[in-house]
Amino acid sequence: MQTFIHYFLHFGFPFIIAYLFFRKEWVKISLILLATMLVDLDHLLANPIFASNRCSIGFHPLHSYYAIIIYVTLLFFKKPYKIVGIGLLLHMLTDSIDCLFMYNNCKTCLQDSPVKNILEWVTNLF
Repeated sequence: MQTFIHYFLHFGFPFIIAYLFFRKEWVKISLILLATMLVDLDHLLANPIFASNRCSIGFHPLHSYYAIIIYVTLLFFKKPYKIVGIGLLLHMLTDSIDCLFMYNNCKTCLQDSPVKNILEWVTNLF
């Protein structure tokens, strides 16, 4: 279920957002939202490039808290910057949900993760 939700939010949900909120130009907006997936290029800087129990948030440079502040700032600009900001924040939300799945499946797997305290807090809310 985790894999399905992760890839649906990355590749399906952008179409839904574009269609619901930008109906006149939903195809163009969908493509912009999908293009924000390029933020994952920062994974290439990690060693190893892929680790199944690694939370991207707070680990990769374009998934850092500082980067997320910049993505929020993009929401205050005109299109297409606003759309890029939406796409990047959706990406961060998707990766955060993935981290929550990992944390709930293995509390000790993310012990050294910079986002562990936030995951603990969110988990305790529910």
